[in-house]
Amino acid sequence: MILLRRLLGDVLRRQRQRQGRTLREVSSSARVSLGYLSEVERGQKEASSELLSSICDALDVRMSELMREVSDELALAELAESAASDAVPPMRPVLNPLSVTSVTGVPEERVTIKAPTEAVDVVAA
Repeated sequence: MILLRRLLGDVLRRQRQRQGRTLREVSSSARVSLGYLSEVERGQKEASSELLSSICDALDVRMSELMREVSDELALAELAESAASDAVPPMRPVLNPLSVTSVTGVPEERVTIKAPTEAVDVVAA
């Protein structure tokens, strides 16, 4: 499952690290506790829009730029998740064992095979 708060935290951390800034510097400038900012960056806390605005101001990054980068990350994560689910083998029905009547002395083309009419099991292909 893709968690938006983790993607957002990853993008915030990259923005901060690109600038060569510490958590302490950004938390002080944004007026957010160091511990809370750390939890936001690690995707453990949901950041409110007010908090994001303060962090973006401290990083001198437009919120729209931040969200665009998060959106791009989300699109990639969704593609990866979709590709992983496509790798799961498709389901196919499997009939219970077939019953064959005795065929001694009967030409091959006239053999009748009957499948049971009970439940059908479904297994991965």
